[in-house]
Amino acid sequence: MTRFDPGLRALAALALLAIALPAQALRCGTRVVNEGDRDLAVRERCGEPYYTEQSYALTVRGADGPYEVQDETVYDVWYYNFGPRRLLVRLLFRDGRLAREETLGYGVNAIGEDCNLDALERGTPAGEVVAHCGEPASRSTQRRQIVRRDGRGNERYRDVPQEMWVYDLGPNRLLRVLRFDGGHLESVDSERR
Repeated sequence: MTRFDPGLRALAALALLAIALPAQALRCGTRVVNEGDRDLAVRERCGEPYYTEQSYALTVRGADGPYEVQDETVYDVWYYNFGPRRLLVRLLFRDGRLAREETLGYGVNAIGEDCNLDALERGTPAGEVVAHCGEPASRSTQRRQIVRRDGRGNERYRDVPQEMWVYDLGPNRLLRVLRFDGGHLESVDSERR
């Protein structure tokens, strides 16, 4: 019978643990967050997100028929900043359960202290803009719904917020107006006070 070195056993155990964890698992300190986890478990493991968004979708089955069923789905998006040496994380929850994790650009030391509005690219998520530039001085939102029908009495209504954010960079500078569609940057313009 062969005896194993205790150090090798520990190393083998760590290797098995690494293999057992999903590749996309988010680590918050020593705790792991996986798809399917409830939002309260994620908040307990990772703390409060620095920015959140919410949208809705309505699925209709049997539209225009004698019996119609409507189901609402709530989508929450949370953003986490773990500092400048790690990537920002965007978590998508569907009805309170983690559905998807995405990594964005590098995080920041402090929210809002690394702002360069001219360097922002079209498609940048709103939470990434907040990480670098902080909350805007003014914000307005309009809602738009996109409807998909399959011709068999099924419809899906998706809520798509369109937002306009205004950043005031000082009394002698132009206002910067950012337009977002569905939580992603569409354009950055300048405007007189």
